[in-house]
Amino acid sequence: MTNRRAFIRNSALATAGVGVAASMPLAMNSCANANEKLVCALVGARGMGFTDLKTFLRQKNTECAAIADVDENILNQRLSDTEKIQGKRPKGFKDFRKLLEEPGIDVIIIGTPDHWHLLPFVYAAQEGKHIYCEKPLSNTIEEINIMERAANRYETIAQIGQWQRSGKHWLDAINFVHSGKLGKIRTVRTWSYQGWMKSIPVKPDAPVPAGVDYNFWLGPAKKRPFNPNRFHFNFRWFWDYAGGMMTDWGVHIIDFALYGMQVKSPKSVMAMGGKFAYPNDAAETPDTLQALYDFEDFTMLWDHGIGIDGGYYGRSHGVGFVGNNGTLVVDRQGWEVIPEGGKNPRMERVKLTKGDGKDLDNHMKNFIECIKDKNRNTHTNIEIAANTARVCHLGNMAYKTGRRLNWDAENTKFINDNEANKLLVPTYRAPWELPKI
Repeated sequence: MTNRRAFIRNSALATAGVGVAASMPLAMNSCANANEKLVCALVGARGMGFTDLKTFLRQKNTECAAIADVDENILNQRLSDTEKIQGKRPKGFKDFRKLLEEPGIDVIIIGTPDHWHLLPFVYAAQEGKHIYCEKPLSNTIEEINIMERAANRYETIAQIGQWQRSGKHWLDAINFVHSGKLGKIRTVRTWSYQGWMKSIPVKPDAPVPAGVDYNFWLGPAKKRPFNPNRFHFNFRWFWDYAGGMMTDWGVHIIDFALYGMQVKSPKSVMAMGGKFAYPNDAAETPDTLQALYDFEDFTMLWDHGIGIDGGYYGRSHGVGFVGNNGTLVVDRQGWEVIPEGGKNPRMERVKLTKGDGKDLDNHMKNFIECIKDKNRNTHTNIEIAANTARVCHLGNMAYKTGRRLNWDAENTKFINDNEANKLLVPTYRAPWELPKI
């Protein structure tokens, strides 16, 4: 399974097989200059994958040629949706490996669950495709390492879906942090309190829905009976497929803490939390978690809560840079500075500066511009995304082990902790294997 070309040679012809599909091969497209059409294909079409595709198609000179999804019901819907957008129906596939055989595709958009990011990414990189991949980069640190090596080996232009990196108000806030006006920053608070997320009621195992290739959906993950709680959106709350709120929101929020402080890896991390709000529901990942990171001359706190909105500074999510002169707070709505000193403020207050809501469009525009300029330094390139995802996974691993973990960033492993190091590498279900890059 690690040799995609061998699979294709030994498989049937890569026909659409689902819905009404185009019968003519795609025109070869090298995207040699800025005026040529950029052609994409989407792998994983239900949620953010399709949002990313629509954003891609809002850019000039773009087209979607193919979509792959293991759920035939979602696939047929997205083929029709895309046809309405661009006036041309893409080809449809249930197996993304067959999609990669289609000629003329420049870009692969990956919108699958986290445990399915690695293999499409590596296979697409081997085929010389540029890649837009949803966050977090992957579900374990070794998978992240492999993806980073693959992108660099095959010189892939990659953009990862941490789209706040392209948000004007986010960047303005970071520039203010870098100005030094806050004084010495002693701690950074990062948090996500999401009141709209409720309990996941326990449900019995059930027959696989018609049109779903459930075995392929599981892929390298442990074989389990089909359960509706683990499928589609709610995969986020099960360790086999994702890392809960820490990696779902954390990669967005923690990313800007690292960016603002101009650091990469902590010396150590410890975490506490649990299923305190909904102890008996179906979810595995904690609904309440605090992780404390030691960066030697400052600390970073991650704090999340599901089912409530009681975040810091009256905001349900955000980053707070706590300096001796004042605190800068930024979230998706905007940023402001709250001075220290009360009636004798140590710095000027900066009133709320609102965002323009164009972050994702800006992110996709940056990706396309980098492709046309042959520039690998996208706003969330592979190195940025890999580093942030690792930091988030460290918090989850500290929670799982229940102790302080010391991190060797250079060798990407824990110091003198064999038990924790076992969490770094996933066990793939046969016949799937980790690619050797």
